[in-house]
Amino acid sequence: MSVRDFLFFACKTAFFALLWIAPLLASGQSGAVSRPVEAQLLLTLANQTRAEHNEDRLQWDASLAKAALEHCLRMAAEGPIAHQYQGEPDLTARTAAAGAHFSLIEENVAMGPSAEGIHDSWMHSPPHRKNLLASEIDRVGIAVVASGGTLYAVADYARGVAQLDAAQVEARIAAQMVARGLRARGTDAARAACAMASGLPPSNGAMPGFVMRWQGPDPSQLPESLVKRMASGGYHRAEVGSCPAQDAAKTFTLYRVAVLLYD
Repeated sequence: MSVRDFLFFACKTAFFALLWIAPLLASGQSGAVSRPVEAQLLLTLANQTRAEHNEDRLQWDASLAKAALEHCLRMAAEGPIAHQYQGEPDLTARTAAAGAHFSLIEENVAMGPSAEGIHDSWMHSPPHRKNLLASEIDRVGIAVVASGGTLYAVADYARGVAQLDAAQVEARIAAQMVARGLRARGTDAARAACAMASGLPPSNGAMPGFVMRWQGPDPSQLPESLVKRMASGGYHRAEVGSCPAQDAAKTFTLYRVAVLLYD
């Protein structure tokens, strides 16, 4: 065997060895092995079941899957399954720490002999069935771990939220207002108003005829009261400002916005 052939053989052998031990390395738990094939099977079964109930397919979310795996390994180590163990962050905190952005989060956990058996048990448990078939969720991260001849499974379901900076939020709001016939742009005055709980910052210019502040997970959803004001025909110009959300749980993704309407 030539040196070149030997090196190729060695690299190939190392590659397949890595594929074999990767789940063990990822587990961080002696005897607990990540089972990504079963996790994908649970995703397939979930989407098949949702289709049968006229619900949209769930998209795979890597951040949710990361959080699910960490909790799944904890379940395998603890033995009795639970949604939270002593010293462990709760569901919203650990999924947010993994990088997920959401306005709604739910979780199913289980242990069983197979992925099919776990899916069936979820479908025959009203709370778990409700989570799996919820119309409000649009993504999921699933982890399965094998330990002691048993499969442990975690499915974290969420309503995803886009990760936007302040300029992107303002642009989305302004675009909707332009589509309704108003001139709209982001301004420092609106940003200052956004940061205030009430009132307006000092100004030597024209005063707005209407001020609206709100926060929510979706900048494309304008408050109904604002939509009605714009439709009244009494306003022709708008200033938009975005700022950090106030008095909100840091684990949920929310955007705060202020809109100033002028005649």
